[in-house]
Amino acid sequence: QVQLVESGGGLVQAGGSLRLSCVASGRTFSRYTMGWFRQTPGKEREFVTAISWSGGGTHYADSVKDRFTASRDNAKNTVYLQMNSLKSEDTAAYYCGARRTYDTSRNHLMSEYEYWGQGTQVTVSS
Repeated sequence: QVQLVESGGGLVQAGGSLRLSCVASGRTFSRYTMGWFRQTPGKEREFVTAISWSGGGTHYADSVKDRFTASRDNAKNTVYLQMNSLKSEDTAAYYCGARRTYDTSRNHLMSEYEYWGQGTQVTVSS
């Protein structure tokens, strides 16, 4: 079992930055690929990024490439999402998820993730 808790969301002006954190419980955190997704009311959860167990592999949605950076610290059971140059369209609830494999052809699929956090809200004002 893995439990995930996100934090770091808030209100920020367009062009600003935020760093989200996702802390995992469980000794096997380092074995999991971690993903970040986001969701706005009435829409499906959207893939943002995934990072492999070692941190050596990262995969980004085109909409956030070159603005967002995923990283992880396995010693702290934590994965991070650094968000720069934020836009109003980045406003959403952000969720982290955990899956057992890293596959760029499937990282974007919600169904591939076994565990999810409760989400943290990011609001970007224009």
